[in-house]
Amino acid sequence: MAPMRPHGAGAFPKAVVTPAPNAPDPAQLYAALDLGTNSCRMLIAQPKGSQFHVIDSFSKSVQLGQGLESSGKLSRASMNRTIQAMRICRQKLERHGVKRMRLVATEACRRARNGANFIAQVRRETGLQLEIIKPEEEARLAVISCAPLVSTKTEQLLVVDIGGGSTELVWIDISHVPARERPRAIMRLHAGFVADPGPFAAAKVVDWISVPLGVATLRDQFADVDDDAARFALMSWFFEENLSDFAPSAAEQARDGFQIIGTSGTVTTVAASHLGLKRYDRTKVDGLRMTSDQIDAVIRGYLKLGPDGRRDDPRIGRDRQALIMSGAAILQALMRLWPTDRLSVADRGLREGLLYAQMSADGVLEDAPY
Repeated sequence: MAPMRPHGAGAFPKAVVTPAPNAPDPAQLYAALDLGTNSCRMLIAQPKGSQFHVIDSFSKSVQLGQGLESSGKLSRASMNRTIQAMRICRQKLERHGVKRMRLVATEACRRARNGANFIAQVRRETGLQLEIIKPEEEARLAVISCAPLVSTKTEQLLVVDIGGGSTELVWIDISHVPARERPRAIMRLHAGFVADPGPFAAAKVVDWISVPLGVATLRDQFADVDDDAARFALMSWFFEENLSDFAPSAAEQARDGFQIIGTSGTVTTVAASHLGLKRYDRTKVDGLRMTSDQIDAVIRGYLKLGPDGRRDDPRIGRDRQALIMSGAAILQALMRLWPTDRLSVADRGLREGLLYAQMSADGVLEDAPY
């Protein structure tokens, strides 16, 4: 399946995930739910200054896309697992009295022949209305969530969101923006990837792409390869082949002023492994910068562990061990292609982008001080 490259999208963000101390007014609450190919995740938050505080959260591996690659349909078992998770989300929404929410589904529901029927089933059985969003909006929300991590020294930016069913890449040129204005210029993309910035220096979206390969779909492509190392090499090569038409990769880029920001469970798991965390700590992972040598060392360690060792590694976890190598293959291909030896790790993504977009539209966030 060829990568999709729709024409436009918007972007914009600022999010801090810290618990609020007191019971909030339900009228101030917002919710964002991201139903992906592998996971169902939700955040409930309230605005706080230019940021937001998380009140409650939910995350569950539902493997909605299991078997999709071969059948073209969502299986009954995967849909049942997902509906059970959605019932828990509904209970949380009702408990907190949340009225403002956006609940979205991504690649698995986009691709499945029975995706629309599943959305209707969720509505009947849980009362929750899911919305299948397009790849361009998914890319926009990735930029929204990661913008606060953009360095003032960055001139060329690549934001990468490795999902379960697809991977979004957005290339942004901010070389003509004054250094101190660069984070703010990324923020102004809220009006769209192609928009009039007014009197301000503008960030330019050079190109973006949605590749229909994520950690689950890439794994399924090579499920018949028994050798662990060979499967990993094939996955990395295959993903790189699917990036051949992404415009910025065709020309040589300068190393100075180039930044990659990666957001996904793969990226944060690799970071946690690098840090040797026995228990995941978002404050140590979000914003961490890793070198390509450090990333390669972690991946070599995963390969040395083998499937059984990865399953027993607490930093990976039983739910993620089946997907970590396909995600690592994507990550290694990206680091091989781009002119940098560093990756900025983002523990943020679609949910944070959804929350920020809702709050920004309602005008309940203050302007961020840059």
